[in-house]
Amino acid sequence: MAETTDSTPPEGNPSQFGVERPATILANGNGKHGEVTPNTGASIPDNQRKEDERTAVLAEWRKQNGIDITKHIKLVKVSHMRYQHPDIPTITKFLKDFGMHVVKQDEDEKLWFRGYGSDQYVYYCQKGPEKKFLGGTFEVESYGDLEKAEKLPGAGKIEEMKDAPGGGYLLTVLDPAGFPVNLMYGQQPASRDEQYPGKLLQNYEVEKPRVRKFNRFTPGPAAVHKLGHYGYCVENFDEQLKFYTHNFNFAPTDFLTAPVDGQTKDVAVFMHVDREDQPTDHHTLFMATNPTTHVHHASFEVHDFDTQQLGHQWLASQKYDSVWGVGRHILGSQIFDYWWDTTGFMIEHYADGDLVNKDTPIGWMDAGDESLAVWGKRSPTPLWTATTTRNIC
Repeated sequence: MAETTDSTPPEGNPSQFGVERPATILANGNGKHGEVTPNTGASIPDNQRKEDERTAVLAEWRKQNGIDITKHIKLVKVSHMRYQHPDIPTITKFLKDFGMHVVKQDEDEKLWFRGYGSDQYVYYCQKGPEKKFLGGTFEVESYGDLEKAEKLPGAGKIEEMKDAPGGGYLLTVLDPAGFPVNLMYGQQPASRDEQYPGKLLQNYEVEKPRVRKFNRFTPGPAAVHKLGHYGYCVENFDEQLKFYTHNFNFAPTDFLTAPVDGQTKDVAVFMHVDREDQPTDHHTLFMATNPTTHVHHASFEVHDFDTQQLGHQWLASQKYDSVWGVGRHILGSQIFDYWWDTTGFMIEHYADGDLVNKDTPIGWMDAGDESLAVWGKRSPTPLWTATTTRNIC
């Protein structure tokens, strides 16, 4: 891997680096029109984040933590989630209302749900006597990566997915906390017959490209594009972090810190799949320290803010239970909307998330509710624990 350098993202070139524009951050009381300054902000370079206590270069952090990247099992991207549900008809209706559609269902009540992106499916579920988290699934670079992973403690055997859309091979590894990590190779690409939503024209105060064109919307579910990330609450944070960063090409994008026994310690991490120069989502996996170990949520990308709001409205009209949202996160920048599914798993819509690569510095920020969102209602419960009658813990 090439050495990481402290560089500023280019301006005015690749679209993934964005353009500078206002966004709410904070009021500082130094405004020229009075005591309070109107909200301002910018799409800032990743090495100029003012909220960070400190930063580090990825290559240096890996060296300090004894990580040998030549031993990594190479992940390409997160592909789909896997769950077991007792009531298949009810969860099927929910997932359709959430914006997915069934691409295949077999006689044993196994279902594969697709979004409109390039993945064959973004969600797999099977019928069982109780709710069960069956893990997230990652595409790997080669069959050799599956064979390498097969040697890890807690690894099963490589199995051919004969019934799944697109086929391929699957291996499940248990992490130190007992969570399944699924690795997949050889799935045939999905046909690109899905329609992508069009980009809306936006009129700003000076730049107004939308002339004699009216924005109109059709109510309904927020169509899911792809799986973006998922995460856990864990009792042994350090052990989990070591497992994922030593065995796979996961790289921390941001840590949250808190005082523990008189010392400032890392208590949560947002990790991306490191594809070197290739931009990837700000986080694909997150973990947070907690008194109990449990799965937290899975998050799926939708088109834009209006899509998300309309999706929220649709889910509410169907009498599902909202957890938190709509709002905008600080770390990752995405607009979020969390819900409970009908089995008791937490699931999220998100839009407009950050992209990073090997040159993005690792950041550290104080943990707390104020670190979770820049706008939107306060989290109704501590988001990391999310304990409810649905027995999420």
